[in-house]
Amino acid sequence: MKKKAIVICLLLILPQFLIAQELDAIVTIKLEQLDTSSRERLDNFATQIQDYLNNTKFTKQNWPGEKIKCFFTVFFVGSPDETTYSAQLIVSSQRPIYGTKSNSLMMTVLDNSWSFKYQKNQSMYFNQTDFDPLTSMLDYYAYIIIGFDGDSFDKLGGTDYYQKALEICVRGGSGAYAKGWQSASDTYNKRILVDNLLNVKYQQFRQDYYDYHYNGLDLLQTENQRQTAYNNMIKLAKDIEQSRDQLDPRSVLLKVFFDAKAGEFSDNFKNYPDKSVLILLKRLDPPHASKYDEALK
Repeated sequence: MKKKAIVICLLLILPQFLIAQELDAIVTIKLEQLDTSSRERLDNFATQIQDYLNNTKFTKQNWPGEKIKCFFTVFFVGSPDETTYSAQLIVSSQRPIYGTKSNSLMMTVLDNSWSFKYQKNQSMYFNQTDFDPLTSMLDYYAYIIIGFDGDSFDKLGGTDYYQKALEICVRGGSGAYAKGWQSASDTYNKRILVDNLLNVKYQQFRQDYYDYHYNGLDLLQTENQRQTAYNNMIKLAKDIEQSRDQLDPRSVLLKVFFDAKAGEFSDNFKNYPDKSVLILLKRLDPPHASKYDEALK
């Protein structure tokens, strides 16, 4: 595992480079739908959220290597009183592609279900036992981000973090802010996403996800391993096709995956001699058919 190798070197020669926190988050808020007084009460909200995400240690060990670059955009849609808010949240994260200066988009989701209470400049605490509609939402996505990153460097390396995210869903689904935390037939649902990630039916996908990144993207720049890299990336798509009868055709996990990876697949395979992989991806991922059609030209 590249991260482990990097960490061993740092431990031997530069132990001060170990990083405790895991995330390098940038937070943006959109207040256009709120009245002036509500906007004023949120003056410091983005800074507080960003500080919370970047200064909280979500795992139990020192974090190896680079912090995970991620982005949280909060669209406020309502404020019925001075402390209650409803919002939509867009979350995305990236992972470096080794041997390049590029990043791989790991996830990008739009979560329409976020209601919480907030008082201007209130303190925010990391609490793994009690549910808080504000900070628990941030914790959930922090664990999903860390889990995806872990899965891309180690086979099933994100399991512990997905379990933490599930525990948050369970606590959230039994309280006053249950909407969005319980399973629902929405296009995107937090509980179903983490249920998919922990379901044995998706274990092969998660193993392929590791090979797609660690033995795929990370090797594409190495000439004598390039075909091996392509083969590992293609294998993920072929294994999805072979297991379609077992997987939910409306799988939230596969939606999140293809929303992040459709462009990457298209870019990497547009000059690949065998176009059948793009035709296969078009069948597996109809919402992004136009990207695969463009790569097939």
